[in-house]
Formats: sequence, C-alpha cells, structure tokens
Amino acid sequence: MANDRIALMAHLMRRAGFGATRAELDSLARRPYEEVVEDLVNPERFPELDDKVLARYYPHLMNQDNPGVWNGRWFYRMVNSKRPLQEKMALFWHHVFATGWTKSEHTPTMVQHIEMLRRNGLGNLRTLLVELSRDPAMIYWLDNSENHRDAPNENYGRELLELFSMGIGNYTETDIKNVARAFTGWTFEQPIPLYPFGHYPARFVYRPEDHDDSEKTFLGRRGKFNGEDIVDIIVGQPAAARFISRHIYNFFVADEPQVPAWSITPPQDQAAIDILVESFERSNGDIRSVMRTLFYADFFKETRHQRVKSPTEFIAGTIKLAGDHQYPSLGLVALDSAATVMGQKLMDPPTVEGWHTGKEWIDGGTLTERVNFAVETIKDPAKPGIQALMGRLAGRKKPVTARQLVDACLDHAGPLEVEKATRQALLDVASSGGEIRFETEKARADAQARIVRMLTLIVASREYQFA
Repeated sequence: MANDRIALMAHLMRRAGFGATRAELDSLARRPYEEVVEDLVNPERFPELDDKVLARYYPHLMNQDNPGVWNGRWFYRMVNSKRPLQEKMALFWHHVFATGWTKSEHTPTMVQHIEMLRRNGLGNLRTLLVELSRDPAMIYWLDNSENHRDAPNENYGRELLELFSMGIGNYTETDIKNVARAFTGWTFEQPIPLYPFGHYPARFVYRPEDHDDSEKTFLGRRGKFNGEDIVDIIVGQPAAARFISRHIYNFFVADEPQVPAWSITPPQDQAAIDILVESFERSNGDIRSVMRTLFYADFFKETRHQRVKSPTEFIAGTIKLAGDHQYPSLGLVALDSAATVMGQKLMDPPTVEGWHTGKEWIDGGTLTERVNFAVETIKDPAKPGIQALMGRLAGRKKPVTARQLVDACLDHAGPLEVEKATRQALLDVASSGGEIRFETEKARADAQARIVRMLTLIVASREYQFA
C-alpha cells in the first residue's frame, strides 16, 4: 500500500496544481499538510516563474499572433511554476468565463486575458468580475463593445448572470436588460493592427457619454447603477455563492453534471457545497478563503480519482511524471496540438459555455490520443522521471519481484490505485520476465526496458484518466 501521507499529498498536488514528481512528494510529505496548503493559497510567497527565458531558445515564441505558441508557454508554466495553484485557478476561471480566440483572432488580447485571470484568480470575486467586465477580450467576445446608451446589447449582461455568476432561475429578463444598460459605455480602444506595426493588446476604455445613467432596477434594488454596482449586488446574492461553489466543487473535487442542468439537478454532495457557500459568504466572496476551506475539508481529502482529467491536466501531469520540459526543450509548442486533438484548445473554448467536462472528455478518438501521448512521453528511459524510478529500484539490496515492480510503478505514477483486474493484468506482464536485477549491464538494460513497459501500460490504463 502506498504511504497514506504521500497519497494525500499527491492528491492535493493533482487538484491544486498539475501533479508533482516523487521527489517533490517526498519533500512535501515531510511538512504539515496545513503548511503546504497555506503555501498554495498564498502564491505570492514564491517568485514568479521567468518564462521569458524560452524566447532565447524559441525565437518564434515572441510571435504574439500565434495562440498555439503561447499555449506551449502556458504548459511550461503549469509544469515548472512554484505557484501551481495560481496556474490552476487561471485554467479554472478560463473554463468558467469561457472566452475564445476564434472570434477576434487577436492573440495579444487573449494572452492579456489569461494574465488577468492568473492575477485575480485567488482574489475577491467582486474584483475578478469587474476586471472581467473591463477585459477587452471578453468585451469583444460577448459584444459589449456594441452595447450603447441608445442601443443596448444584452449579450454580456445575459451571460454574466447565466454562466458567470448566478445560473438560470435566479434573475428575470428585466434584470438582464438593466444589467446591459449598466454596462453601456464599457468598451475598448481598437489596437494597432498586428501587421506591419507590431503586436499590441487592446485597452479598456470607459465612455461616460455612451453610458445610460438613468435609474435601473436589478434584483429588487433601484439606483443609477453602473457596472461596478451590478457586480457588487451579484456577489452579495446567495445564488452567486451557490453557483461559484458548485463550479469549484466540479473542478477541484468531483465531476458534476454539465452547467445547463444545474437549475434542475441538485449537487451530488449538498453538504460539501454548503461548506463552500458558508466560507464564500463569511469572507464576502474571497476565493482564497474558499479554496483554503476546500483543501482543509475531509470531503476533499477523501474524494480521490473521481474526476476525469481534462486534456490540459492529463498532458501537464504526464509531463511531470516523466520529468520532461523542466528546461526549454524540443516539443513544447507541440503540446498545444496534443491538447487540441484531445478536445481542449486553450484560449479557444468551443462556446461561451466552456468545455463539457467529466466523461464527455472521453470518446474513442480522444482516448486514443491520450494513450498515444502518454506512451510516447513515458517510453524514453533517459527522461528524469524514469531515471529516478530506475534509481529507486536499483537501490534495493535484493532482486525486484513482479509484485514489487508493479507496486513501485503504480506508486511512481500516482500513487495510483487500480481495480483488481487491472492489477492482475499488470502482474501477469511483470511475471513473464522473472525477477529484475541490476548487477550487469545486460541486466540493467533488461530492467530498464521492463520498467518502461510497465509504466506505459499504467499510463494507458483506465484508472490513469482520473485525477
């Protein structure tokens, strides 16, 4: 059985980040759990990752007109940042506030959008929603640049209530109309064209002459509301606390039904949602406080392997397992294509609803892509993660039995718990070659091949698809 402390720390790092190497887990497990959580929810304790070094090796990374290049850069951050929760929160909010490149085809503004999510992801929801409403990528994505005092456009107002903060059933059509009026005048300054002048993001502009300053009614309140007033009212609503808490549960704990079903389908663990709601309301919408409550909760610690990994989580976690891309190396930019064929194009979700999660990540095609990527990543025995496992097994004084080989590889890949049938299949393969030895060069080469084979079988298993 895997060490319970190691297993708990691995669970925390899969959910609060993108996994951890075994060496990192050994180090983290020597510290109090609460201390590790505090480091995660206070990322400012650690220096920001300098990903600009990548440009020395990949000059095309300076091309801000290519979202795939920037997504490769984001994967590098996910794998190497000392602030893993900051990157995970950016991915979380990118799913909730789904905004895509396809409409604008303007990468600098999308990069700016992700940075806004990274910067505000653990802050107060009020600040985050105001910054979202000021974000040029979002303004263009949901047409608030077409929302004028004399010709309101309801697109952003509707999605702000339906998908970004409260969920259907908690507001009226009249509320939507008044939210749209409150956000009139919130627009952006058109950036300089990408070519031939350079790569410049857009800039938020508030035009008071285009703002409807008349009295409005929203959720039973009356006043000459502007956008900030609307956000303040939203965050004070019990519906917002429930909606955001369920999103957090779905992303960090266990798969829930898709968002459109939430108005008619209750949460699978109402007691857990209530704990998060109470933390949200007690802290007046402070997301850092909610995440701290989540990671301390027994329901979080006990809910393991009940979420299908998103393609991004799957890729980043497999890279961590292999010890790959710790430094600039070949293949970084290709990670964007790998995620895309698995069903998740970062910076370009399919709709404003975001990606469908859980079992909808998996079909015959995407599962094949997952297995192929994982096997291709793990099969190179020279990679640091494989060498680390080799060293641990070679350090034993006695030959390694089939059972010990399976246990060691499962421990290295998770620790991962597998069903009885999966374990027996792994044991059958491990037993076919007898004991593993390291005394001679030939024995070490054979041991290396068998270890790699076992790891590739594990990353191709059903159980490895779950976080």
